[in-house]
Amino acid sequence: MTEEFDRRAHPTLEDPVVTGLSEGIGGPLGNHARQNRWLTPTGLILALMAFCFALGMLQKAPCHDDNWLNGDERYSRMCYSDLPYLYVGRGFAELNWPYSGDEETRGRYEVMEYPVGISYFAYGSAWLTHWANGSPDIGDRPAVQVSDLYDDPEVYGEIGDYVTVSAVLLGIAALIAAWFLAGTHRNRPWDAALFAASPALILNGLVNWDLLAVAMVAGALWAWSRDRPVLTGVMIGLGTATKLYPLFLLGAILVIALRRREILRFFQVTVVAALVWAVTNAPAWLSGREQWDVFWKFNEERGADLGSVWMLFQQAGHAAGLGTINMVSWVFFIAWCAVVLVIGLAAPKTPRMAQLGFLIVAGFLLVNKVYSPQYVLWLLPLAVLARPRWKDQLIWQAGEIFYFASVWWYLGGFLAPTSGGEPAFYWLAIVVRIAAELYLVAVVTRDVLSPRHDPVGHEREQRPPDRGSAARSRAIAAE
Repeated sequence: MTEEFDRRAHPTLEDPVVTGLSEGIGGPLGNHARQNRWLTPTGLILALMAFCFALGMLQKAPCHDDNWLNGDERYSRMCYSDLPYLYVGRGFAELNWPYSGDEETRGRYEVMEYPVGISYFAYGSAWLTHWANGSPDIGDRPAVQVSDLYDDPEVYGEIGDYVTVSAVLLGIAALIAAWFLAGTHRNRPWDAALFAASPALILNGLVNWDLLAVAMVAGALWAWSRDRPVLTGVMIGLGTATKLYPLFLLGAILVIALRRREILRFFQVTVVAALVWAVTNAPAWLSGREQWDVFWKFNEERGADLGSVWMLFQQAGHAAGLGTINMVSWVFFIAWCAVVLVIGLAAPKTPRMAQLGFLIVAGFLLVNKVYSPQYVLWLLPLAVLARPRWKDQLIWQAGEIFYFASVWWYLGGFLAPTSGGEPAFYWLAIVVRIAAELYLVAVVTRDVLSPRHDPVGHEREQRPPDRGSAARSRAIAAE
C-alpha cells in the first residue's frame, strides 16, 4: 500500500492552487505521510461528491417549497428545473408510456422531446414516485384538464416527490461518474475531486437529466483506460441513447486508433456502440415509431435558442434562417473535427481520450443552436481529466457561473433595460461563457501539441521521487 501511495500524484505537491491552500491545514504532503487504510482517495472523493450534490439539492430547495409554481422565484433564486413541469406536462402523473400512440394520450400530452434513455428514466422515476405515495388511484385523472392537475392536492404532492426521487437517482449517477473518474488514471485519483467539487455541477446537476449521460461518458473514459474496448462501446452506446454527444467520443478513439495503428479496435468500439444504441432504442421504436421520431424532428426544426451565438446574432438584428443555421453549424463542426484530427495526428505523443473528447464536444457546443446552462455538464468529466489543474478549471467555470446567473435573470425579465431594447448584459454573458470555454480549449490544445505542459504526462515521466519542503517550487515548475 505504501508503494502505491508513493506513486500517486498528490495535489498539494503538483498543483499550485492546492499547494497554496494546503498551508492553512498543515502544508503539502510530507516525507513521512502514510495513507489511512480507511480514508482512501476514492472514498473521500465519493464523500465529497455526496456533500456537493446535497448542496445542489439545497440550492434548488427554494423552488421545491412550492413545486416550482412561483414564476418569479424560480428565476430570481436561480433554482429552475425542468423535472417538475415534465412530470405533469408529459403525462407521467398518469403513468403514460412516453412512446404511446394512444389518441387520447396524444391529444392531452406532448411527446417527450428527449432521447430514449432520458424518457425511460423519467418514466421509471414516475413509477417510483407513485409507489412511494402508496400507488394512488389515477383512473379519474384523464377526465381533468391538464392545467388543472397542478391544483389537485394529490398531484401537487407527487410533483415534489418526483423531483426528490429523480434527484436521489441522479445523485447516484453522479457518484458512479465520480468513481469512474477516480479510477481512470490509476495514479491520479485526486483529479476526480475537480468533478466532485465542481461549482458547475452543484448549480446545474438538477436542471435536467444530463447527469445520466455524464455517468456514461465517465464510464467510457474508465473502460478505455483499462483497455476494455467492448465495455467502452457499451458505455458510448448507452450514453448516445441518453444524449447524442457521447457519440463524439468515437472521434477521439479514431484519432488514437490511427496513431496506434489499431483501426480494428475503433471499429470494434463503434460496432458495439451501435448495437447497444439500437437495442436500447428498440422498445421505443417498436411501441411508437411516430413518437420516437419526435426527438429527431424537434432538433432538426428547432431554431436559435438560449445560450447560442445564433441567438445573440438574432437579437442583435442579424437573424439567419433555420436552413442556414443548420448548414453553417454542421459545416463549422465538421471543420472543427478536421482540425482536431490534424492536431491529434501531429501531436508529439498520442493524445489522451479525454483531451480529444473535450476538444470535439467543445466545438459542437460552441456552434450548436442551443447552449442550455446544464450543457456544461457534457464537458465536465472530459475537462477535469483533460486539464486537471484547479486554476484552469476555476477560470472556465467562473464563466459558466456568470452565465448561469445571467440566463435565469434574463428569463425572469430582471436584465431588461429600462429604456427598452434587447438585454445587452445577457449578450455579454454569452460572450464571457464562450471566451472562458475557448480559454480551456486553448490550454488543452497546447498540452496536446506540447506534452511537457500536460500535468498527466508530466507526472508520469518527470514527477520528483521525493516529497519535501520544496514542494511548492516543484509544483510551480511543473506548470
